[in-house]
Amino acid sequence: MNSSISQQLIEQCRQNDREAQFQLYQQYCKGMFIIANRLMNNAQDAEDAMQEAFINAFQKIGQYKGEVTFGAWLKKIVINKCLDNLKLKKRSIQFEREIDIDIPDEDNNWEVEDSVTIDEIKKVILSLPDKYKRVIMLYLIEGYSHEEISQILDISIIASRTQLRRGKQKLKILLKQQHYGSGY
Repeated sequence: MNSSISQQLIEQCRQNDREAQFQLYQQYCKGMFIIANRLMNNAQDAEDAMQEAFINAFQKIGQYKGEVTFGAWLKKIVINKCLDNLKLKKRSIQFEREIDIDIPDEDNNWEVEDSVTIDEIKKVILSLPDKYKRVIMLYLIEGYSHEEISQILDISIIASRTQLRRGKQKLKILLKQQHYGSGY
């Protein structure tokens, strides 16, 4: 679908046109479900969060200014709705895929001791403060760049890099404490 048709649909959605809302939903629902399901790790919870996010998006579509693509704007709403739902339920996230801790990147070395298990890492990530946990999840699990994370979480690129670095440091400290006890 070209951008002029998408822009026309967005304008129609601003007028509360149900057919246009349905067309935008059809255009983005599969991709948004994949994102929601990665975060929720439960298809029904992901579907619920995605539906709520679309409702929120259509209610707030007047706030969409076109500074980013509609898909990026919607993705931010979906991710925030998923994170809010997870916080409300206070449930553990079981990641669908393994975390590759040896990811080379410009920011950090993610290596940990061989004796630390993936399950231990997942558990510790979930215990981090939200600002660190969100950036680590989006960076490591979803594979977003700092530029994309800054758009999704509405923070600066510098804040994304800083929160990732601090989250990594906190993660390593907590893993050491968990593995060797607090008196390491």
